[in-house]
Amino acid sequence: MTHKPYGQYERFAKRPQDFLCALAAIIVLSPVMAATAVLVRVKLGSPVLFKQDRPGKDGKIFKVYKFRTMTSEADENGRLLPDELRLTPFGKKLRATSLDELPELFNILRGDMSVVGPRPLMVQYLPRYNKHQMRRHEVRPGFTGLAQVNGRNAISWEDKFKWDVKYVDHITFLGDWKIIFETFKTVLKRDGISSATSVTMEEFMGSDEKENA
Repeated sequence: MTHKPYGQYERFAKRPQDFLCALAAIIVLSPVMAATAVLVRVKLGSPVLFKQDRPGKDGKIFKVYKFRTMTSEADENGRLLPDELRLTPFGKKLRATSLDELPELFNILRGDMSVVGPRPLMVQYLPRYNKHQMRRHEVRPGFTGLAQVNGRNAISWEDKFKWDVKYVDHITFLGDWKIIFETFKTVLKRDGISSATSVTMEEFMGSDEKENA
């Protein structure tokens, strides 16, 4: 994977800033995380955490951690039921407030993720990206990003990827902090939680245009 030249902020300051921000957030939000964990255990049972493989920088696979928002109900063949049938009212509240994402702060501490960057998506999407979309993996995935403050799940996959690549090409200290503050506003307004056709986001099956967008 070809990388663009790194700026001074990316090379020297972004990773230490991510670590300190995640550590401070974990300390401050530890009571909230503990209370959320108890509620998940009571309302959804065990396990409290949802773990899943996701591709990170350069497509390297890591395990992302979230609080569970869905039940484990399956059909007679053992296949999980659709998201809309497994997502509980309690789970919807966790997603609306982004509380389910808080365990990702530990992914940031580990260096799997950044505070700001393209969101980590499903491993099976990797072969479905065109060359332009694949550029989102030139940087660490983020807890939040440009796509999250410009529509979240209410915009198309193509628009999401355009925002992701725009971020890759324009990473700055002030830009990151603008996205962080915009994220707080987005969460408070609960914008873009669902797509028009799904309680989460419909699966990405690939774009019509397979080469550079």
